[in-house]
Amino acid sequence: MSELSFEQMLDESFKTIHNGEVVEGTVIDVKPDEIILNIGYKADGIITKNEYSNDQSIDLTTVVSVGDSMTVKVLKVNDGEGQVLLTYKRLAAEKGNERLREAFENKEVLKATVTQILGGGLCATVDEARVFIPASLVSDSYEKDLSKYEGQEIEFVISEFNPRRNRVIGDRRQLLVAERAEKQKELFARLKVGDRIEGTVKNVTDFGAFIDLGGVDGLLHISEMSWGRVENPKKVFQVGDTLTVLVKDINDTKVALSLKFPETNPWAHASEDFAAGTIITGKVARMTDFGAFVELAPGVDALLHVSQISRAHVDKPSDVLSVGQEITAKIVDLNEADKKISLSMKALESENQNAAYTEE
Repeated sequence: MSELSFEQMLDESFKTIHNGEVVEGTVIDVKPDEIILNIGYKADGIITKNEYSNDQSIDLTTVVSVGDSMTVKVLKVNDGEGQVLLTYKRLAAEKGNERLREAFENKEVLKATVTQILGGGLCATVDEARVFIPASLVSDSYEKDLSKYEGQEIEFVISEFNPRRNRVIGDRRQLLVAERAEKQKELFARLKVGDRIEGTVKNVTDFGAFIDLGGVDGLLHISEMSWGRVENPKKVFQVGDTLTVLVKDINDTKVALSLKFPETNPWAHASEDFAAGTIITGKVARMTDFGAFVELAPGVDALLHVSQISRAHVDKPSDVLSVGQEITAKIVDLNEADKKISLSMKALESENQNAAYTEE
């Protein structure tokens, strides 16, 4: 029998390993971009940064220390330079996929950090296993800009699990929808007409603003934004504004809101503020062929008939007046029931002329 050489005896003293095998190792050196492991083999094992994590900004010296034990997978027994190429990331991803499979089957709610923003959605990582959340499943409402989610920890469920086709889909939307439905149920159980409630402006349109009341969206119509006229809601409100609103009506799940609080109603003290005989100043708000409507206060318009503009004949109000012009007139009639006020500039002319005659 031939004697074994020292090298052969040394080789036989080490275990044999194969590609794909899971092995235990001890960290004997760590650099920012690679880890050296003693795996009980004749050659040391190497884990590159790329095979440790998907996060390429990581400094390996901050996460691993000499002496640490690691469970890794063999990628190549010989990387061409006599060293063993190992992976920590892929083994973790396999474990992560198993975790995701269990979560999918149990409909478990997962929590993970968003690691990447893509054009079509978000990527989150669960134990090195990637989950893709399409933009349509990120929120319960359309969001054009997803960048705010980068680095955020979010909750979701796995709605599709097919790792062979690299399709592991997360769904955050259904959680938000369920949460919103629960909040709606709670809110409608206590909400009633006449309540005053705080909300946040969620969206502003040409006809009004949608206010988030905490799980329920209420409509603040343009006609309910002020006792006066609002020409453009977008110039009055911005998304994110906080408002205290009045619940005007509840119809099934639709809530109508108002900012026209009773105590601010300009007609509440009309008999005192706009009594007949009162001389008042206002601005021309709009004109017709038969007269001009003058705003005396927000929500209070009075009619200045064409026949009451001047003692001289006036064909059309626009011949002598313009929108926005400030005028002084006398209130000649107040009809509180119909909320109508009649003005006269001619009456003031007559009074001034009579006063002039009296002085003479």
